[in-house]
Amino acid sequence: MREKKPYGMSEKEYEIVELLRKLDINRPVALTLACLSSGEEITSREIEKNSSLRQPEVSIAMRYLKDNNWVNIREEKKTEGKGRPVKLYKLITPLEEIVQSIEQRVILESRSVLSNIEKLKRLA
Repeated sequence: MREKKPYGMSEKEYEIVELLRKLDINRPVALTLACLSSGEEITSREIEKNSSLRQPEVSIAMRYLKDNNWVNIREEKKTEGKGRPVKLYKLITPLEEIVQSIEQRVILESRSVLSNIEKLKRLA
């Protein structure tokens, strides 16, 4: 069953999300990657709005993207009022390379599964 497309997301971005989900990428990471796919710098707040994710989900997704060295995080002081600086996010690894990385992981996992099936056949 197809999930409802978040309000702030284009059809292309949502197609990216659906394909990433089929590759076993968790929902918050897939939605966050789609929001960042334009290559533009974007705030956490904009990601929340466009993806319909809650702030903690965006933070968890960002940690995953940062751990994979796919995103740059920059803080900018607010021009008005008090409070924490605004965090700005931008992909530093092109989406094409991220897809290749996911492809390599899927290929390795598939080889492992096929190897285990072959072992089971020999034991049967």
